[in-house]
Amino acid sequence: MGEIQKELLNLHERLRELFRSKWKRSVPFHEEIVGDRARWERARFLGFGEGTSVYDSSYIYGDVRVGKRTWIGPFTILDGTGGLEIGDYCSISTGAQIYSHETSDWALSGGKAKYTYAPVCIGSCCFIGSLAIIRMGVTVGDHVLVGAHSFVNKNVPSNSIVAGCPATIIGKVAVQGEDVTLTYMKDRAKS
Repeated sequence: MGEIQKELLNLHERLRELFRSKWKRSVPFHEEIVGDRARWERARFLGFGEGTSVYDSSYIYGDVRVGKRTWIGPFTILDGTGGLEIGDYCSISTGAQIYSHETSDWALSGGKAKYTYAPVCIGSCCFIGSLAIIRMGVTVGDHVLVGAHSFVNKNVPSNSIVAGCPATIIGKVAVQGEDVTLTYMKDRAKS
């Protein structure tokens, strides 16, 4: 092992201990180096709203606009090639993918058809669960909870809970100040 590798390994060991003792975290080496502040600095660089953070492992393409105090988790894809707007106080969970274009017609036609584009709009105060996929052309209202592993292929009204593949409305969200109430529909098959 060369001298530089030894120094890097020593740095990694010190940073790993710091992250574990201070924040009870273990993160990849590159995140140890850039530190937590890098998430907010990247969001500022991208022109996102005040207090928004985006992980280094997030892929961001095209015209993506994000409001204030939104958290964009690791391993997410934000495709704004057809336009993407995300409101304030949203949580885009780990691995969520939001697409504003698709290439299926192009591929199926052997490259003769063009790519298809349509904007996506995510309202404010939304929670997009881990590994959820939102298709191009979809509008998600305010105060919406999208369940993990859901495929959202149509518009979602405000104050809804949606889940599944494809996602369907399974409940409602009510917000009174800091109190949030999630009400789930009864299973109709059991009624």
